[in-house]
Amino acid sequence: MSNRQTKARSPETKQQAPTAYYLYCIGEAEALLPLFETKLPVAIESDGGVEVVARDDLAAVVSRVELIDYGEKELQAHLADSTWTAVRAMRHEKVVEHFAARASVIPLRFGAIYLERSGVAEMLDARREEFREAIRQLQGREEWGVNVYLDSAKFIDQITSVSAHLRELEERAEAASPGQSYLIRKKIDALRRDEAQSERKRIGLRIEETLAAQSEGSTRVRVLKDEATEHGALAFKYAFLVDRNRFSEFRSNAEQLAQEYQALGFQIELTGPWPAYNFANPKNNG
Repeated sequence: MSNRQTKARSPETKQQAPTAYYLYCIGEAEALLPLFETKLPVAIESDGGVEVVARDDLAAVVSRVELIDYGEKELQAHLADSTWTAVRAMRHEKVVEHFAARASVIPLRFGAIYLERSGVAEMLDARREEFREAIRQLQGREEWGVNVYLDSAKFIDQITSVSAHLRELEERAEAASPGQSYLIRKKIDALRRDEAQSERKRIGLRIEETLAAQSEGSTRVRVLKDEATEHGALAFKYAFLVDRNRFSEFRSNAEQLAQEYQALGFQIELTGPWPAYNFANPKNNG
């Protein structure tokens, strides 16, 4: 199959400055090429156009960008500007989401740039088997996120109901003399936070293992310190690769877990579907 390029602007637009090719995602040419006959999302630069570079059975979704902004040093300088970065990151994500919703694609993280169109084609050739295998792994599957929030104060208040050790001490306190009961209850108070931490990890692991059993892959995602809502602080963050045909079962299990742990201060939030960043080959996302 010969290279194909779909343009959303006149050829003269970018002649004033040297350009490069910004990459969004990679997929099968058979699945991606027809999508360029439909309405396309805005490129990372709004005056650019989303294009495709096809090489035999593979294709890369790209757009042209000026090196005055996307050269190595220039891009690093722009990344220090949070407003500039946020706008481009959002546009990047919208393009990837557009194609991921319509085909199995390997999403590339923000900032993948090739100086020449031929370089994109050569990359597809050089890593053909790697890309084919990654696409095969993603066929018919979607990434779903699960955020687990925790109201820590509520959980500590309820910890005796879930900690076998604290329940045992509580039973001993009820059966003991007043003096012994007082000492045992002081010990219970001292152990609450340690037990809460232990039970928090146990519950997080159970949520992860239960949902992993209903998915084709799972991973823990790093939790940022400032991730919190009215539900509490973000305690755990997971990503799951879910077969589209099994999503109802996956969602049902997530809802059951949410109901089971709500009284203890846990809130479980299901998000997605997302481009499968966490399950594509990591070398394509660095």
